[in-house]
Amino acid sequence: MTGVPMFPLGSVLLPFTPLPLRVFEPRYLTMIGRLLDETEPQFGVVLIERGPEAGGGDQRSSIGTMARLVRVAATATDLQVIAVGAERIAVDRWLPDDPYPVAEVSPVAPLQWADALTPLRDEAERIVRRVLALAGDDERVQWDAAIELSPDPVESSWQLAAIAPLGELDRFTLLRSTTLGGLLRQVIDLTLDIEPLLTRRSGDDLV
Repeated sequence: MTGVPMFPLGSVLLPFTPLPLRVFEPRYLTMIGRLLDETEPQFGVVLIERGPEAGGGDQRSSIGTMARLVRVAATATDLQVIAVGAERIAVDRWLPDDPYPVAEVSPVAPLQWADALTPLRDEAERIVRRVLALAGDDERVQWDAAIELSPDPVESSWQLAAIAPLGELDRFTLLRSTTLGGLLRQVIDLTLDIEPLLTRRSGDDLV
């Protein structure tokens, strides 16, 4: 795909996950305005590895996610945007800004489901929900432990990766998964790794 509008962020967008955005920079206001003229508006999201979100001059990752624009609401000072992660993409080449970032991208192969993965997916869900419930008000917890997931096993696997209380570098590691089994195992391992820190901090808050 050539000339894809891109939105570098300080956070990782995983497939099948909602993305709320407050858009206020003129270049991205222009981008959203142009997208609204399209039948199926989409843009790419990549992680800023170094540098600020606003103003440019950032260093960007080479793998990201397409985001499907689903809702735009205007205020006096900005646009409130909701998008949803779609397929993963690899950035082949950055093009000159127009005035927002633009790139040539290619799709990354989707992860494939097999029924043999059901116990692993169920275990990942059990662990993620348990840790979310125990973590309390920790700043890394952005989702409710009882949040509803998609009935589709591939979609729910990505959603588990998104709601797990992890840092952005861990989420970027998950985004680069090459198999669904590998994704689920990493979700389990990374969540278990951070569980003692989250639960210890939550316990300290109760003292």
